[in-house]
Amino acid sequence: MIHKTPLLFFSIIAMLFISCKEETKKVKEGPSQMEQVMAIHDEVMPKMGKVGKLVGKLKPMADSLGLESPQGKAMLDLQNANKAMMDWMHGFGDRFDSEEILEGKELTEEKKKWLNEEEEKVQRVKEKINSSIAQAEALLAN
Repeated sequence: MIHKTPLLFFSIIAMLFISCKEETKKVKEGPSQMEQVMAIHDEVMPKMGKVGKLVGKLKPMADSLGLESPQGKAMLDLQNANKAMMDWMHGFGDRFDSEEILEGKELTEEKKKWLNEEEEKVQRVKEKINSSIAQAEALLAN
């Protein structure tokens, strides 16, 4: 007669081992692509106030020197970067719902493709914002 207790015990241990191993795998994977996209947004969004302040400083110069002046071009670059961020956020919000963005809800294959596109877009927005800020600050420092 086979004792059921040792078999049951080893079955439970095996299940615990497998579930712990799966949990460890989840932890090691790191941030999801959605989290990475949102991290880029979260890194750049606080800079939007600086964009507005720089536009405010450059506007009087652009008004007196013209939009073709370095100050006018820098102001337009800042405004374009701001618009790019607002457009990206609006488009992103149209494509994904809050559960997908905030709670990690599984994405459809189509939305996975969209997320790749959005990651590229937000990266370009980040570059526009950072370069327009650097350009404006350099101009104002002179």
